[in-house]
Amino acid sequence: MEQRRVANTVSGTVGGHVVQADTIGSVHLHQVEPPPRPRQVRLPHGPFVNREPELAALTAALGRVEGGGLGIVVFTGLGGVGKTELIAKFAEEHRDRFPGGDLYADLLAYRHRGGVDLPSLLAGFLRALGSEPPAVEAERFTMFRTVTAERRCLFFLDNVEHAAEVRALLPSSGLVVVASRRRLPALRTDGAEVRQLGPLGTSAGTDLVRAWLGAGRGTDGELAALVELCGGLPLALNAVGSQLLDRDNLPVGRVVAELHDREGGSALLDDEENALGPTYDLVHERLSPKGRALYRLIGVHPGPFVSAESACAAGVEQAGAALDELRAVHLVDEVVDDGPGIRYRAHDVVRLHAYRRARDLPGRLELLARVVAYYRGRAALADRAMGERLRLQEAGGEELPGFASGADALEWLHAERANLRAVVEEAAEQQWHGEVWRLCESLWPLYHGRKLYEDWIATHRLGVESAQWDNQPAAVVRMRNQLARAHFERKEYPLAAEQLALAAEQLPLVADRRVVGVLHETDGLLCLADGRPGDAVERFTLALAENRGDDHGEIVQSYNLAQALIADGRAEEALTVLDGAVARAADTDDRDMLMKLPLVRARAHRALGQLRLAAVHAGDCARQAEQRKQYAKEAQAHTLLVGLAAELGDEELAERSRERLRELRARDGREG
Repeated sequence: MEQRRVANTVSGTVGGHVVQADTIGSVHLHQVEPPPRPRQVRLPHGPFVNREPELAALTAALGRVEGGGLGIVVFTGLGGVGKTELIAKFAEEHRDRFPGGDLYADLLAYRHRGGVDLPSLLAGFLRALGSEPPAVEAERFTMFRTVTAERRCLFFLDNVEHAAEVRALLPSSGLVVVASRRRLPALRTDGAEVRQLGPLGTSAGTDLVRAWLGAGRGTDGELAALVELCGGLPLALNAVGSQLLDRDNLPVGRVVAELHDREGGSALLDDEENALGPTYDLVHERLSPKGRALYRLIGVHPGPFVSAESACAAGVEQAGAALDELRAVHLVDEVVDDGPGIRYRAHDVVRLHAYRRARDLPGRLELLARVVAYYRGRAALADRAMGERLRLQEAGGEELPGFASGADALEWLHAERANLRAVVEEAAEQQWHGEVWRLCESLWPLYHGRKLYEDWIATHRLGVESAQWDNQPAAVVRMRNQLARAHFERKEYPLAAEQLALAAEQLPLVADRRVVGVLHETDGLLCLADGRPGDAVERFTLALAENRGDDHGEIVQSYNLAQALIADGRAEEALTVLDGAVARAADTDDRDMLMKLPLVRARAHRALGQLRLAAVHAGDCARQAEQRKQYAKEAQAHTLLVGLAAELGDEELAERSRERLRELRARDGREG
């Protein structure tokens, strides 16, 4: 009998039951329905703008994942900055590239007493992927890795706080996207790309609001101001946008005006739909005692910046550690600039929340007073570090760190200019009049040296008023004179003359003759600007007489007198006056005037046709000014050098000075 050889084979990929039989009778096979593909990441809400670099990073990671590997991208940033919306947008655009589906877990929902119930979270993932989770919790982790080995899924882990939470939830393959308010640099060791998501820029934020409101509502300037006041936070913009959409007749400008006030701005936090207030309440509650103390300081601090030094002076213990803690959860960010020291800036919406938390504190005014005292004392130290000059206030701030040089002091003042103006304004609001005019007096070298006219005029108007309330006639004269100098430099000569006339009314009450001299000095400058050099010589001669016995005062007025003599065609006399001033400055180590005097000497030699000698002195002034970071004076010296080079036919000298002037103008553009 012939035997038949039988071979049973099944080729290809088979899912479900396979039955091989010679004869099949009444047999019914039921195919098990596969579980639905999970689609757990929500759809994006409304218009989406910007974020191209972040979307590109996700797309690049997806390209790596499609080769069968594991990709991890982490987005950190302030609550409300748009992390969830970014990931929702990416998921919507790329769902077809995740055949295993997309899964979402908010770790906040699984967080209890500081820990996360990871087994329960994984049980949900396993069920969504069609697997029944084992009863033994430890086995769920291994099953999860097995189930995800052959499936390409997107896993979105929201509200992560620690790198270990992510590591425990890593699949065998797929793309894991993490959103966290904490910085998670440790995940880079796992191959993660960690990116900080910042607020929207003015252009992108304006585009977003315009997409809601349409083209006919609000000017571009109003919308830009709205974005700035909301700190570029999409969640805050949503809160404001919903108010505008609910009330078609509500002008955008009115909303902007309300947000300028901290009380009005705090209404952002009460928007029920966007829940900004509860978001930051939760973050605040999780801070350590020192972190909360720093948060209270941010709520009281009038300005945008804090440092370990200022926080320590205000009474925050372990200020450096507290700043690190707030930085870790994106409540503050390190300020990146070329200023001295490390300073941190709290986000505008964070400052609003901190203000609301701190406004009813029993010790709020005492804390604010410590902040004002710190800036008044530190500014006084900075002023004194830049050399001798007439000062009405007593020495102060000895308990605070000093400055190694006048250049360092000027850089500190410039870096803190926003804080200093805010402190002046807050002290005036509290009617702490003595603090206001003393601060303004100390800010003279900053405003005069760096030409910050808007701040100069705004603070000194308050300084005049405070000196009057403080019943300090000499301080009134000083404040009005410094205000007059700001108007003079802006060529607002009638306004400058008006301030001098008002200051002169106080002179019968002033005992210090040097204070009288400052009015003669500014009046002399106005005479020069008006083309009356002879009258200017007279005014500066009077100012010099009022300063007899004060080395620095005599040198300054000799400097001014020499300028008037040059303008009056008496350059030889000017050089004689300058010789005496230079000798006096050298004897008293008056480095500020030793820097300035060569510039006037250069002008005198130019008037006498001694161009090479003039260029030497102008170059000396430029070099010293650069070393002392007196950029306005340096620019004057290089401007003179350009003119001298043209007269000398020295193109190389002209180009060097023009290049430095371009650098100085660029610096002004960055810092103005």
